[in-house]
Amino acid sequence: MKLEPGGSPGGEVKFLVGVVLSALGVWLFFDSVHFTSGHGGLITNTLGRTGAGGWVEPASMGVLFVPLFLGVLALFFNASQRWAWILTGLGVVFLGLEIVSRFRPFFAVKATHLFIMILLIAGGLGLMLRGYLEDKRRGGN
Repeated sequence: MKLEPGGSPGGEVKFLVGVVLSALGVWLFFDSVHFTSGHGGLITNTLGRTGAGGWVEPASMGVLFVPLFLGVLALFFNASQRWAWILTGLGVVFLGLEIVSRFRPFFAVKATHLFIMILLIAGGLGLMLRGYLEDKRRGGN
């Protein structure tokens, strides 16, 4: 197998080392992101009411099970009804949106680790670009 980044010979090793460095930096970045769950999601906050002090009190998540419940009930009664399948699908989509919208990401990393991540990602991208364009600098095609 002949590697020719940029369509011409030269620069393969620098390009591949750059890929490895960038991948390592990106992996370290995503390893530093943590998730926790919040109080209200997209739908329950919308359906909620404003409480004392202006705080939004989210609606119960049980409200989201109503379309799913009715859709499954209708499907067990008569599975050929199209509206029952749509209602069941909407119930699943609403639950999925609510669960995903409750995730709260936070970035917990030391400054030295952040510096190393930036060096790895930027240095890897620089090496990839250098390996990709290396033959053009030497007067190649």
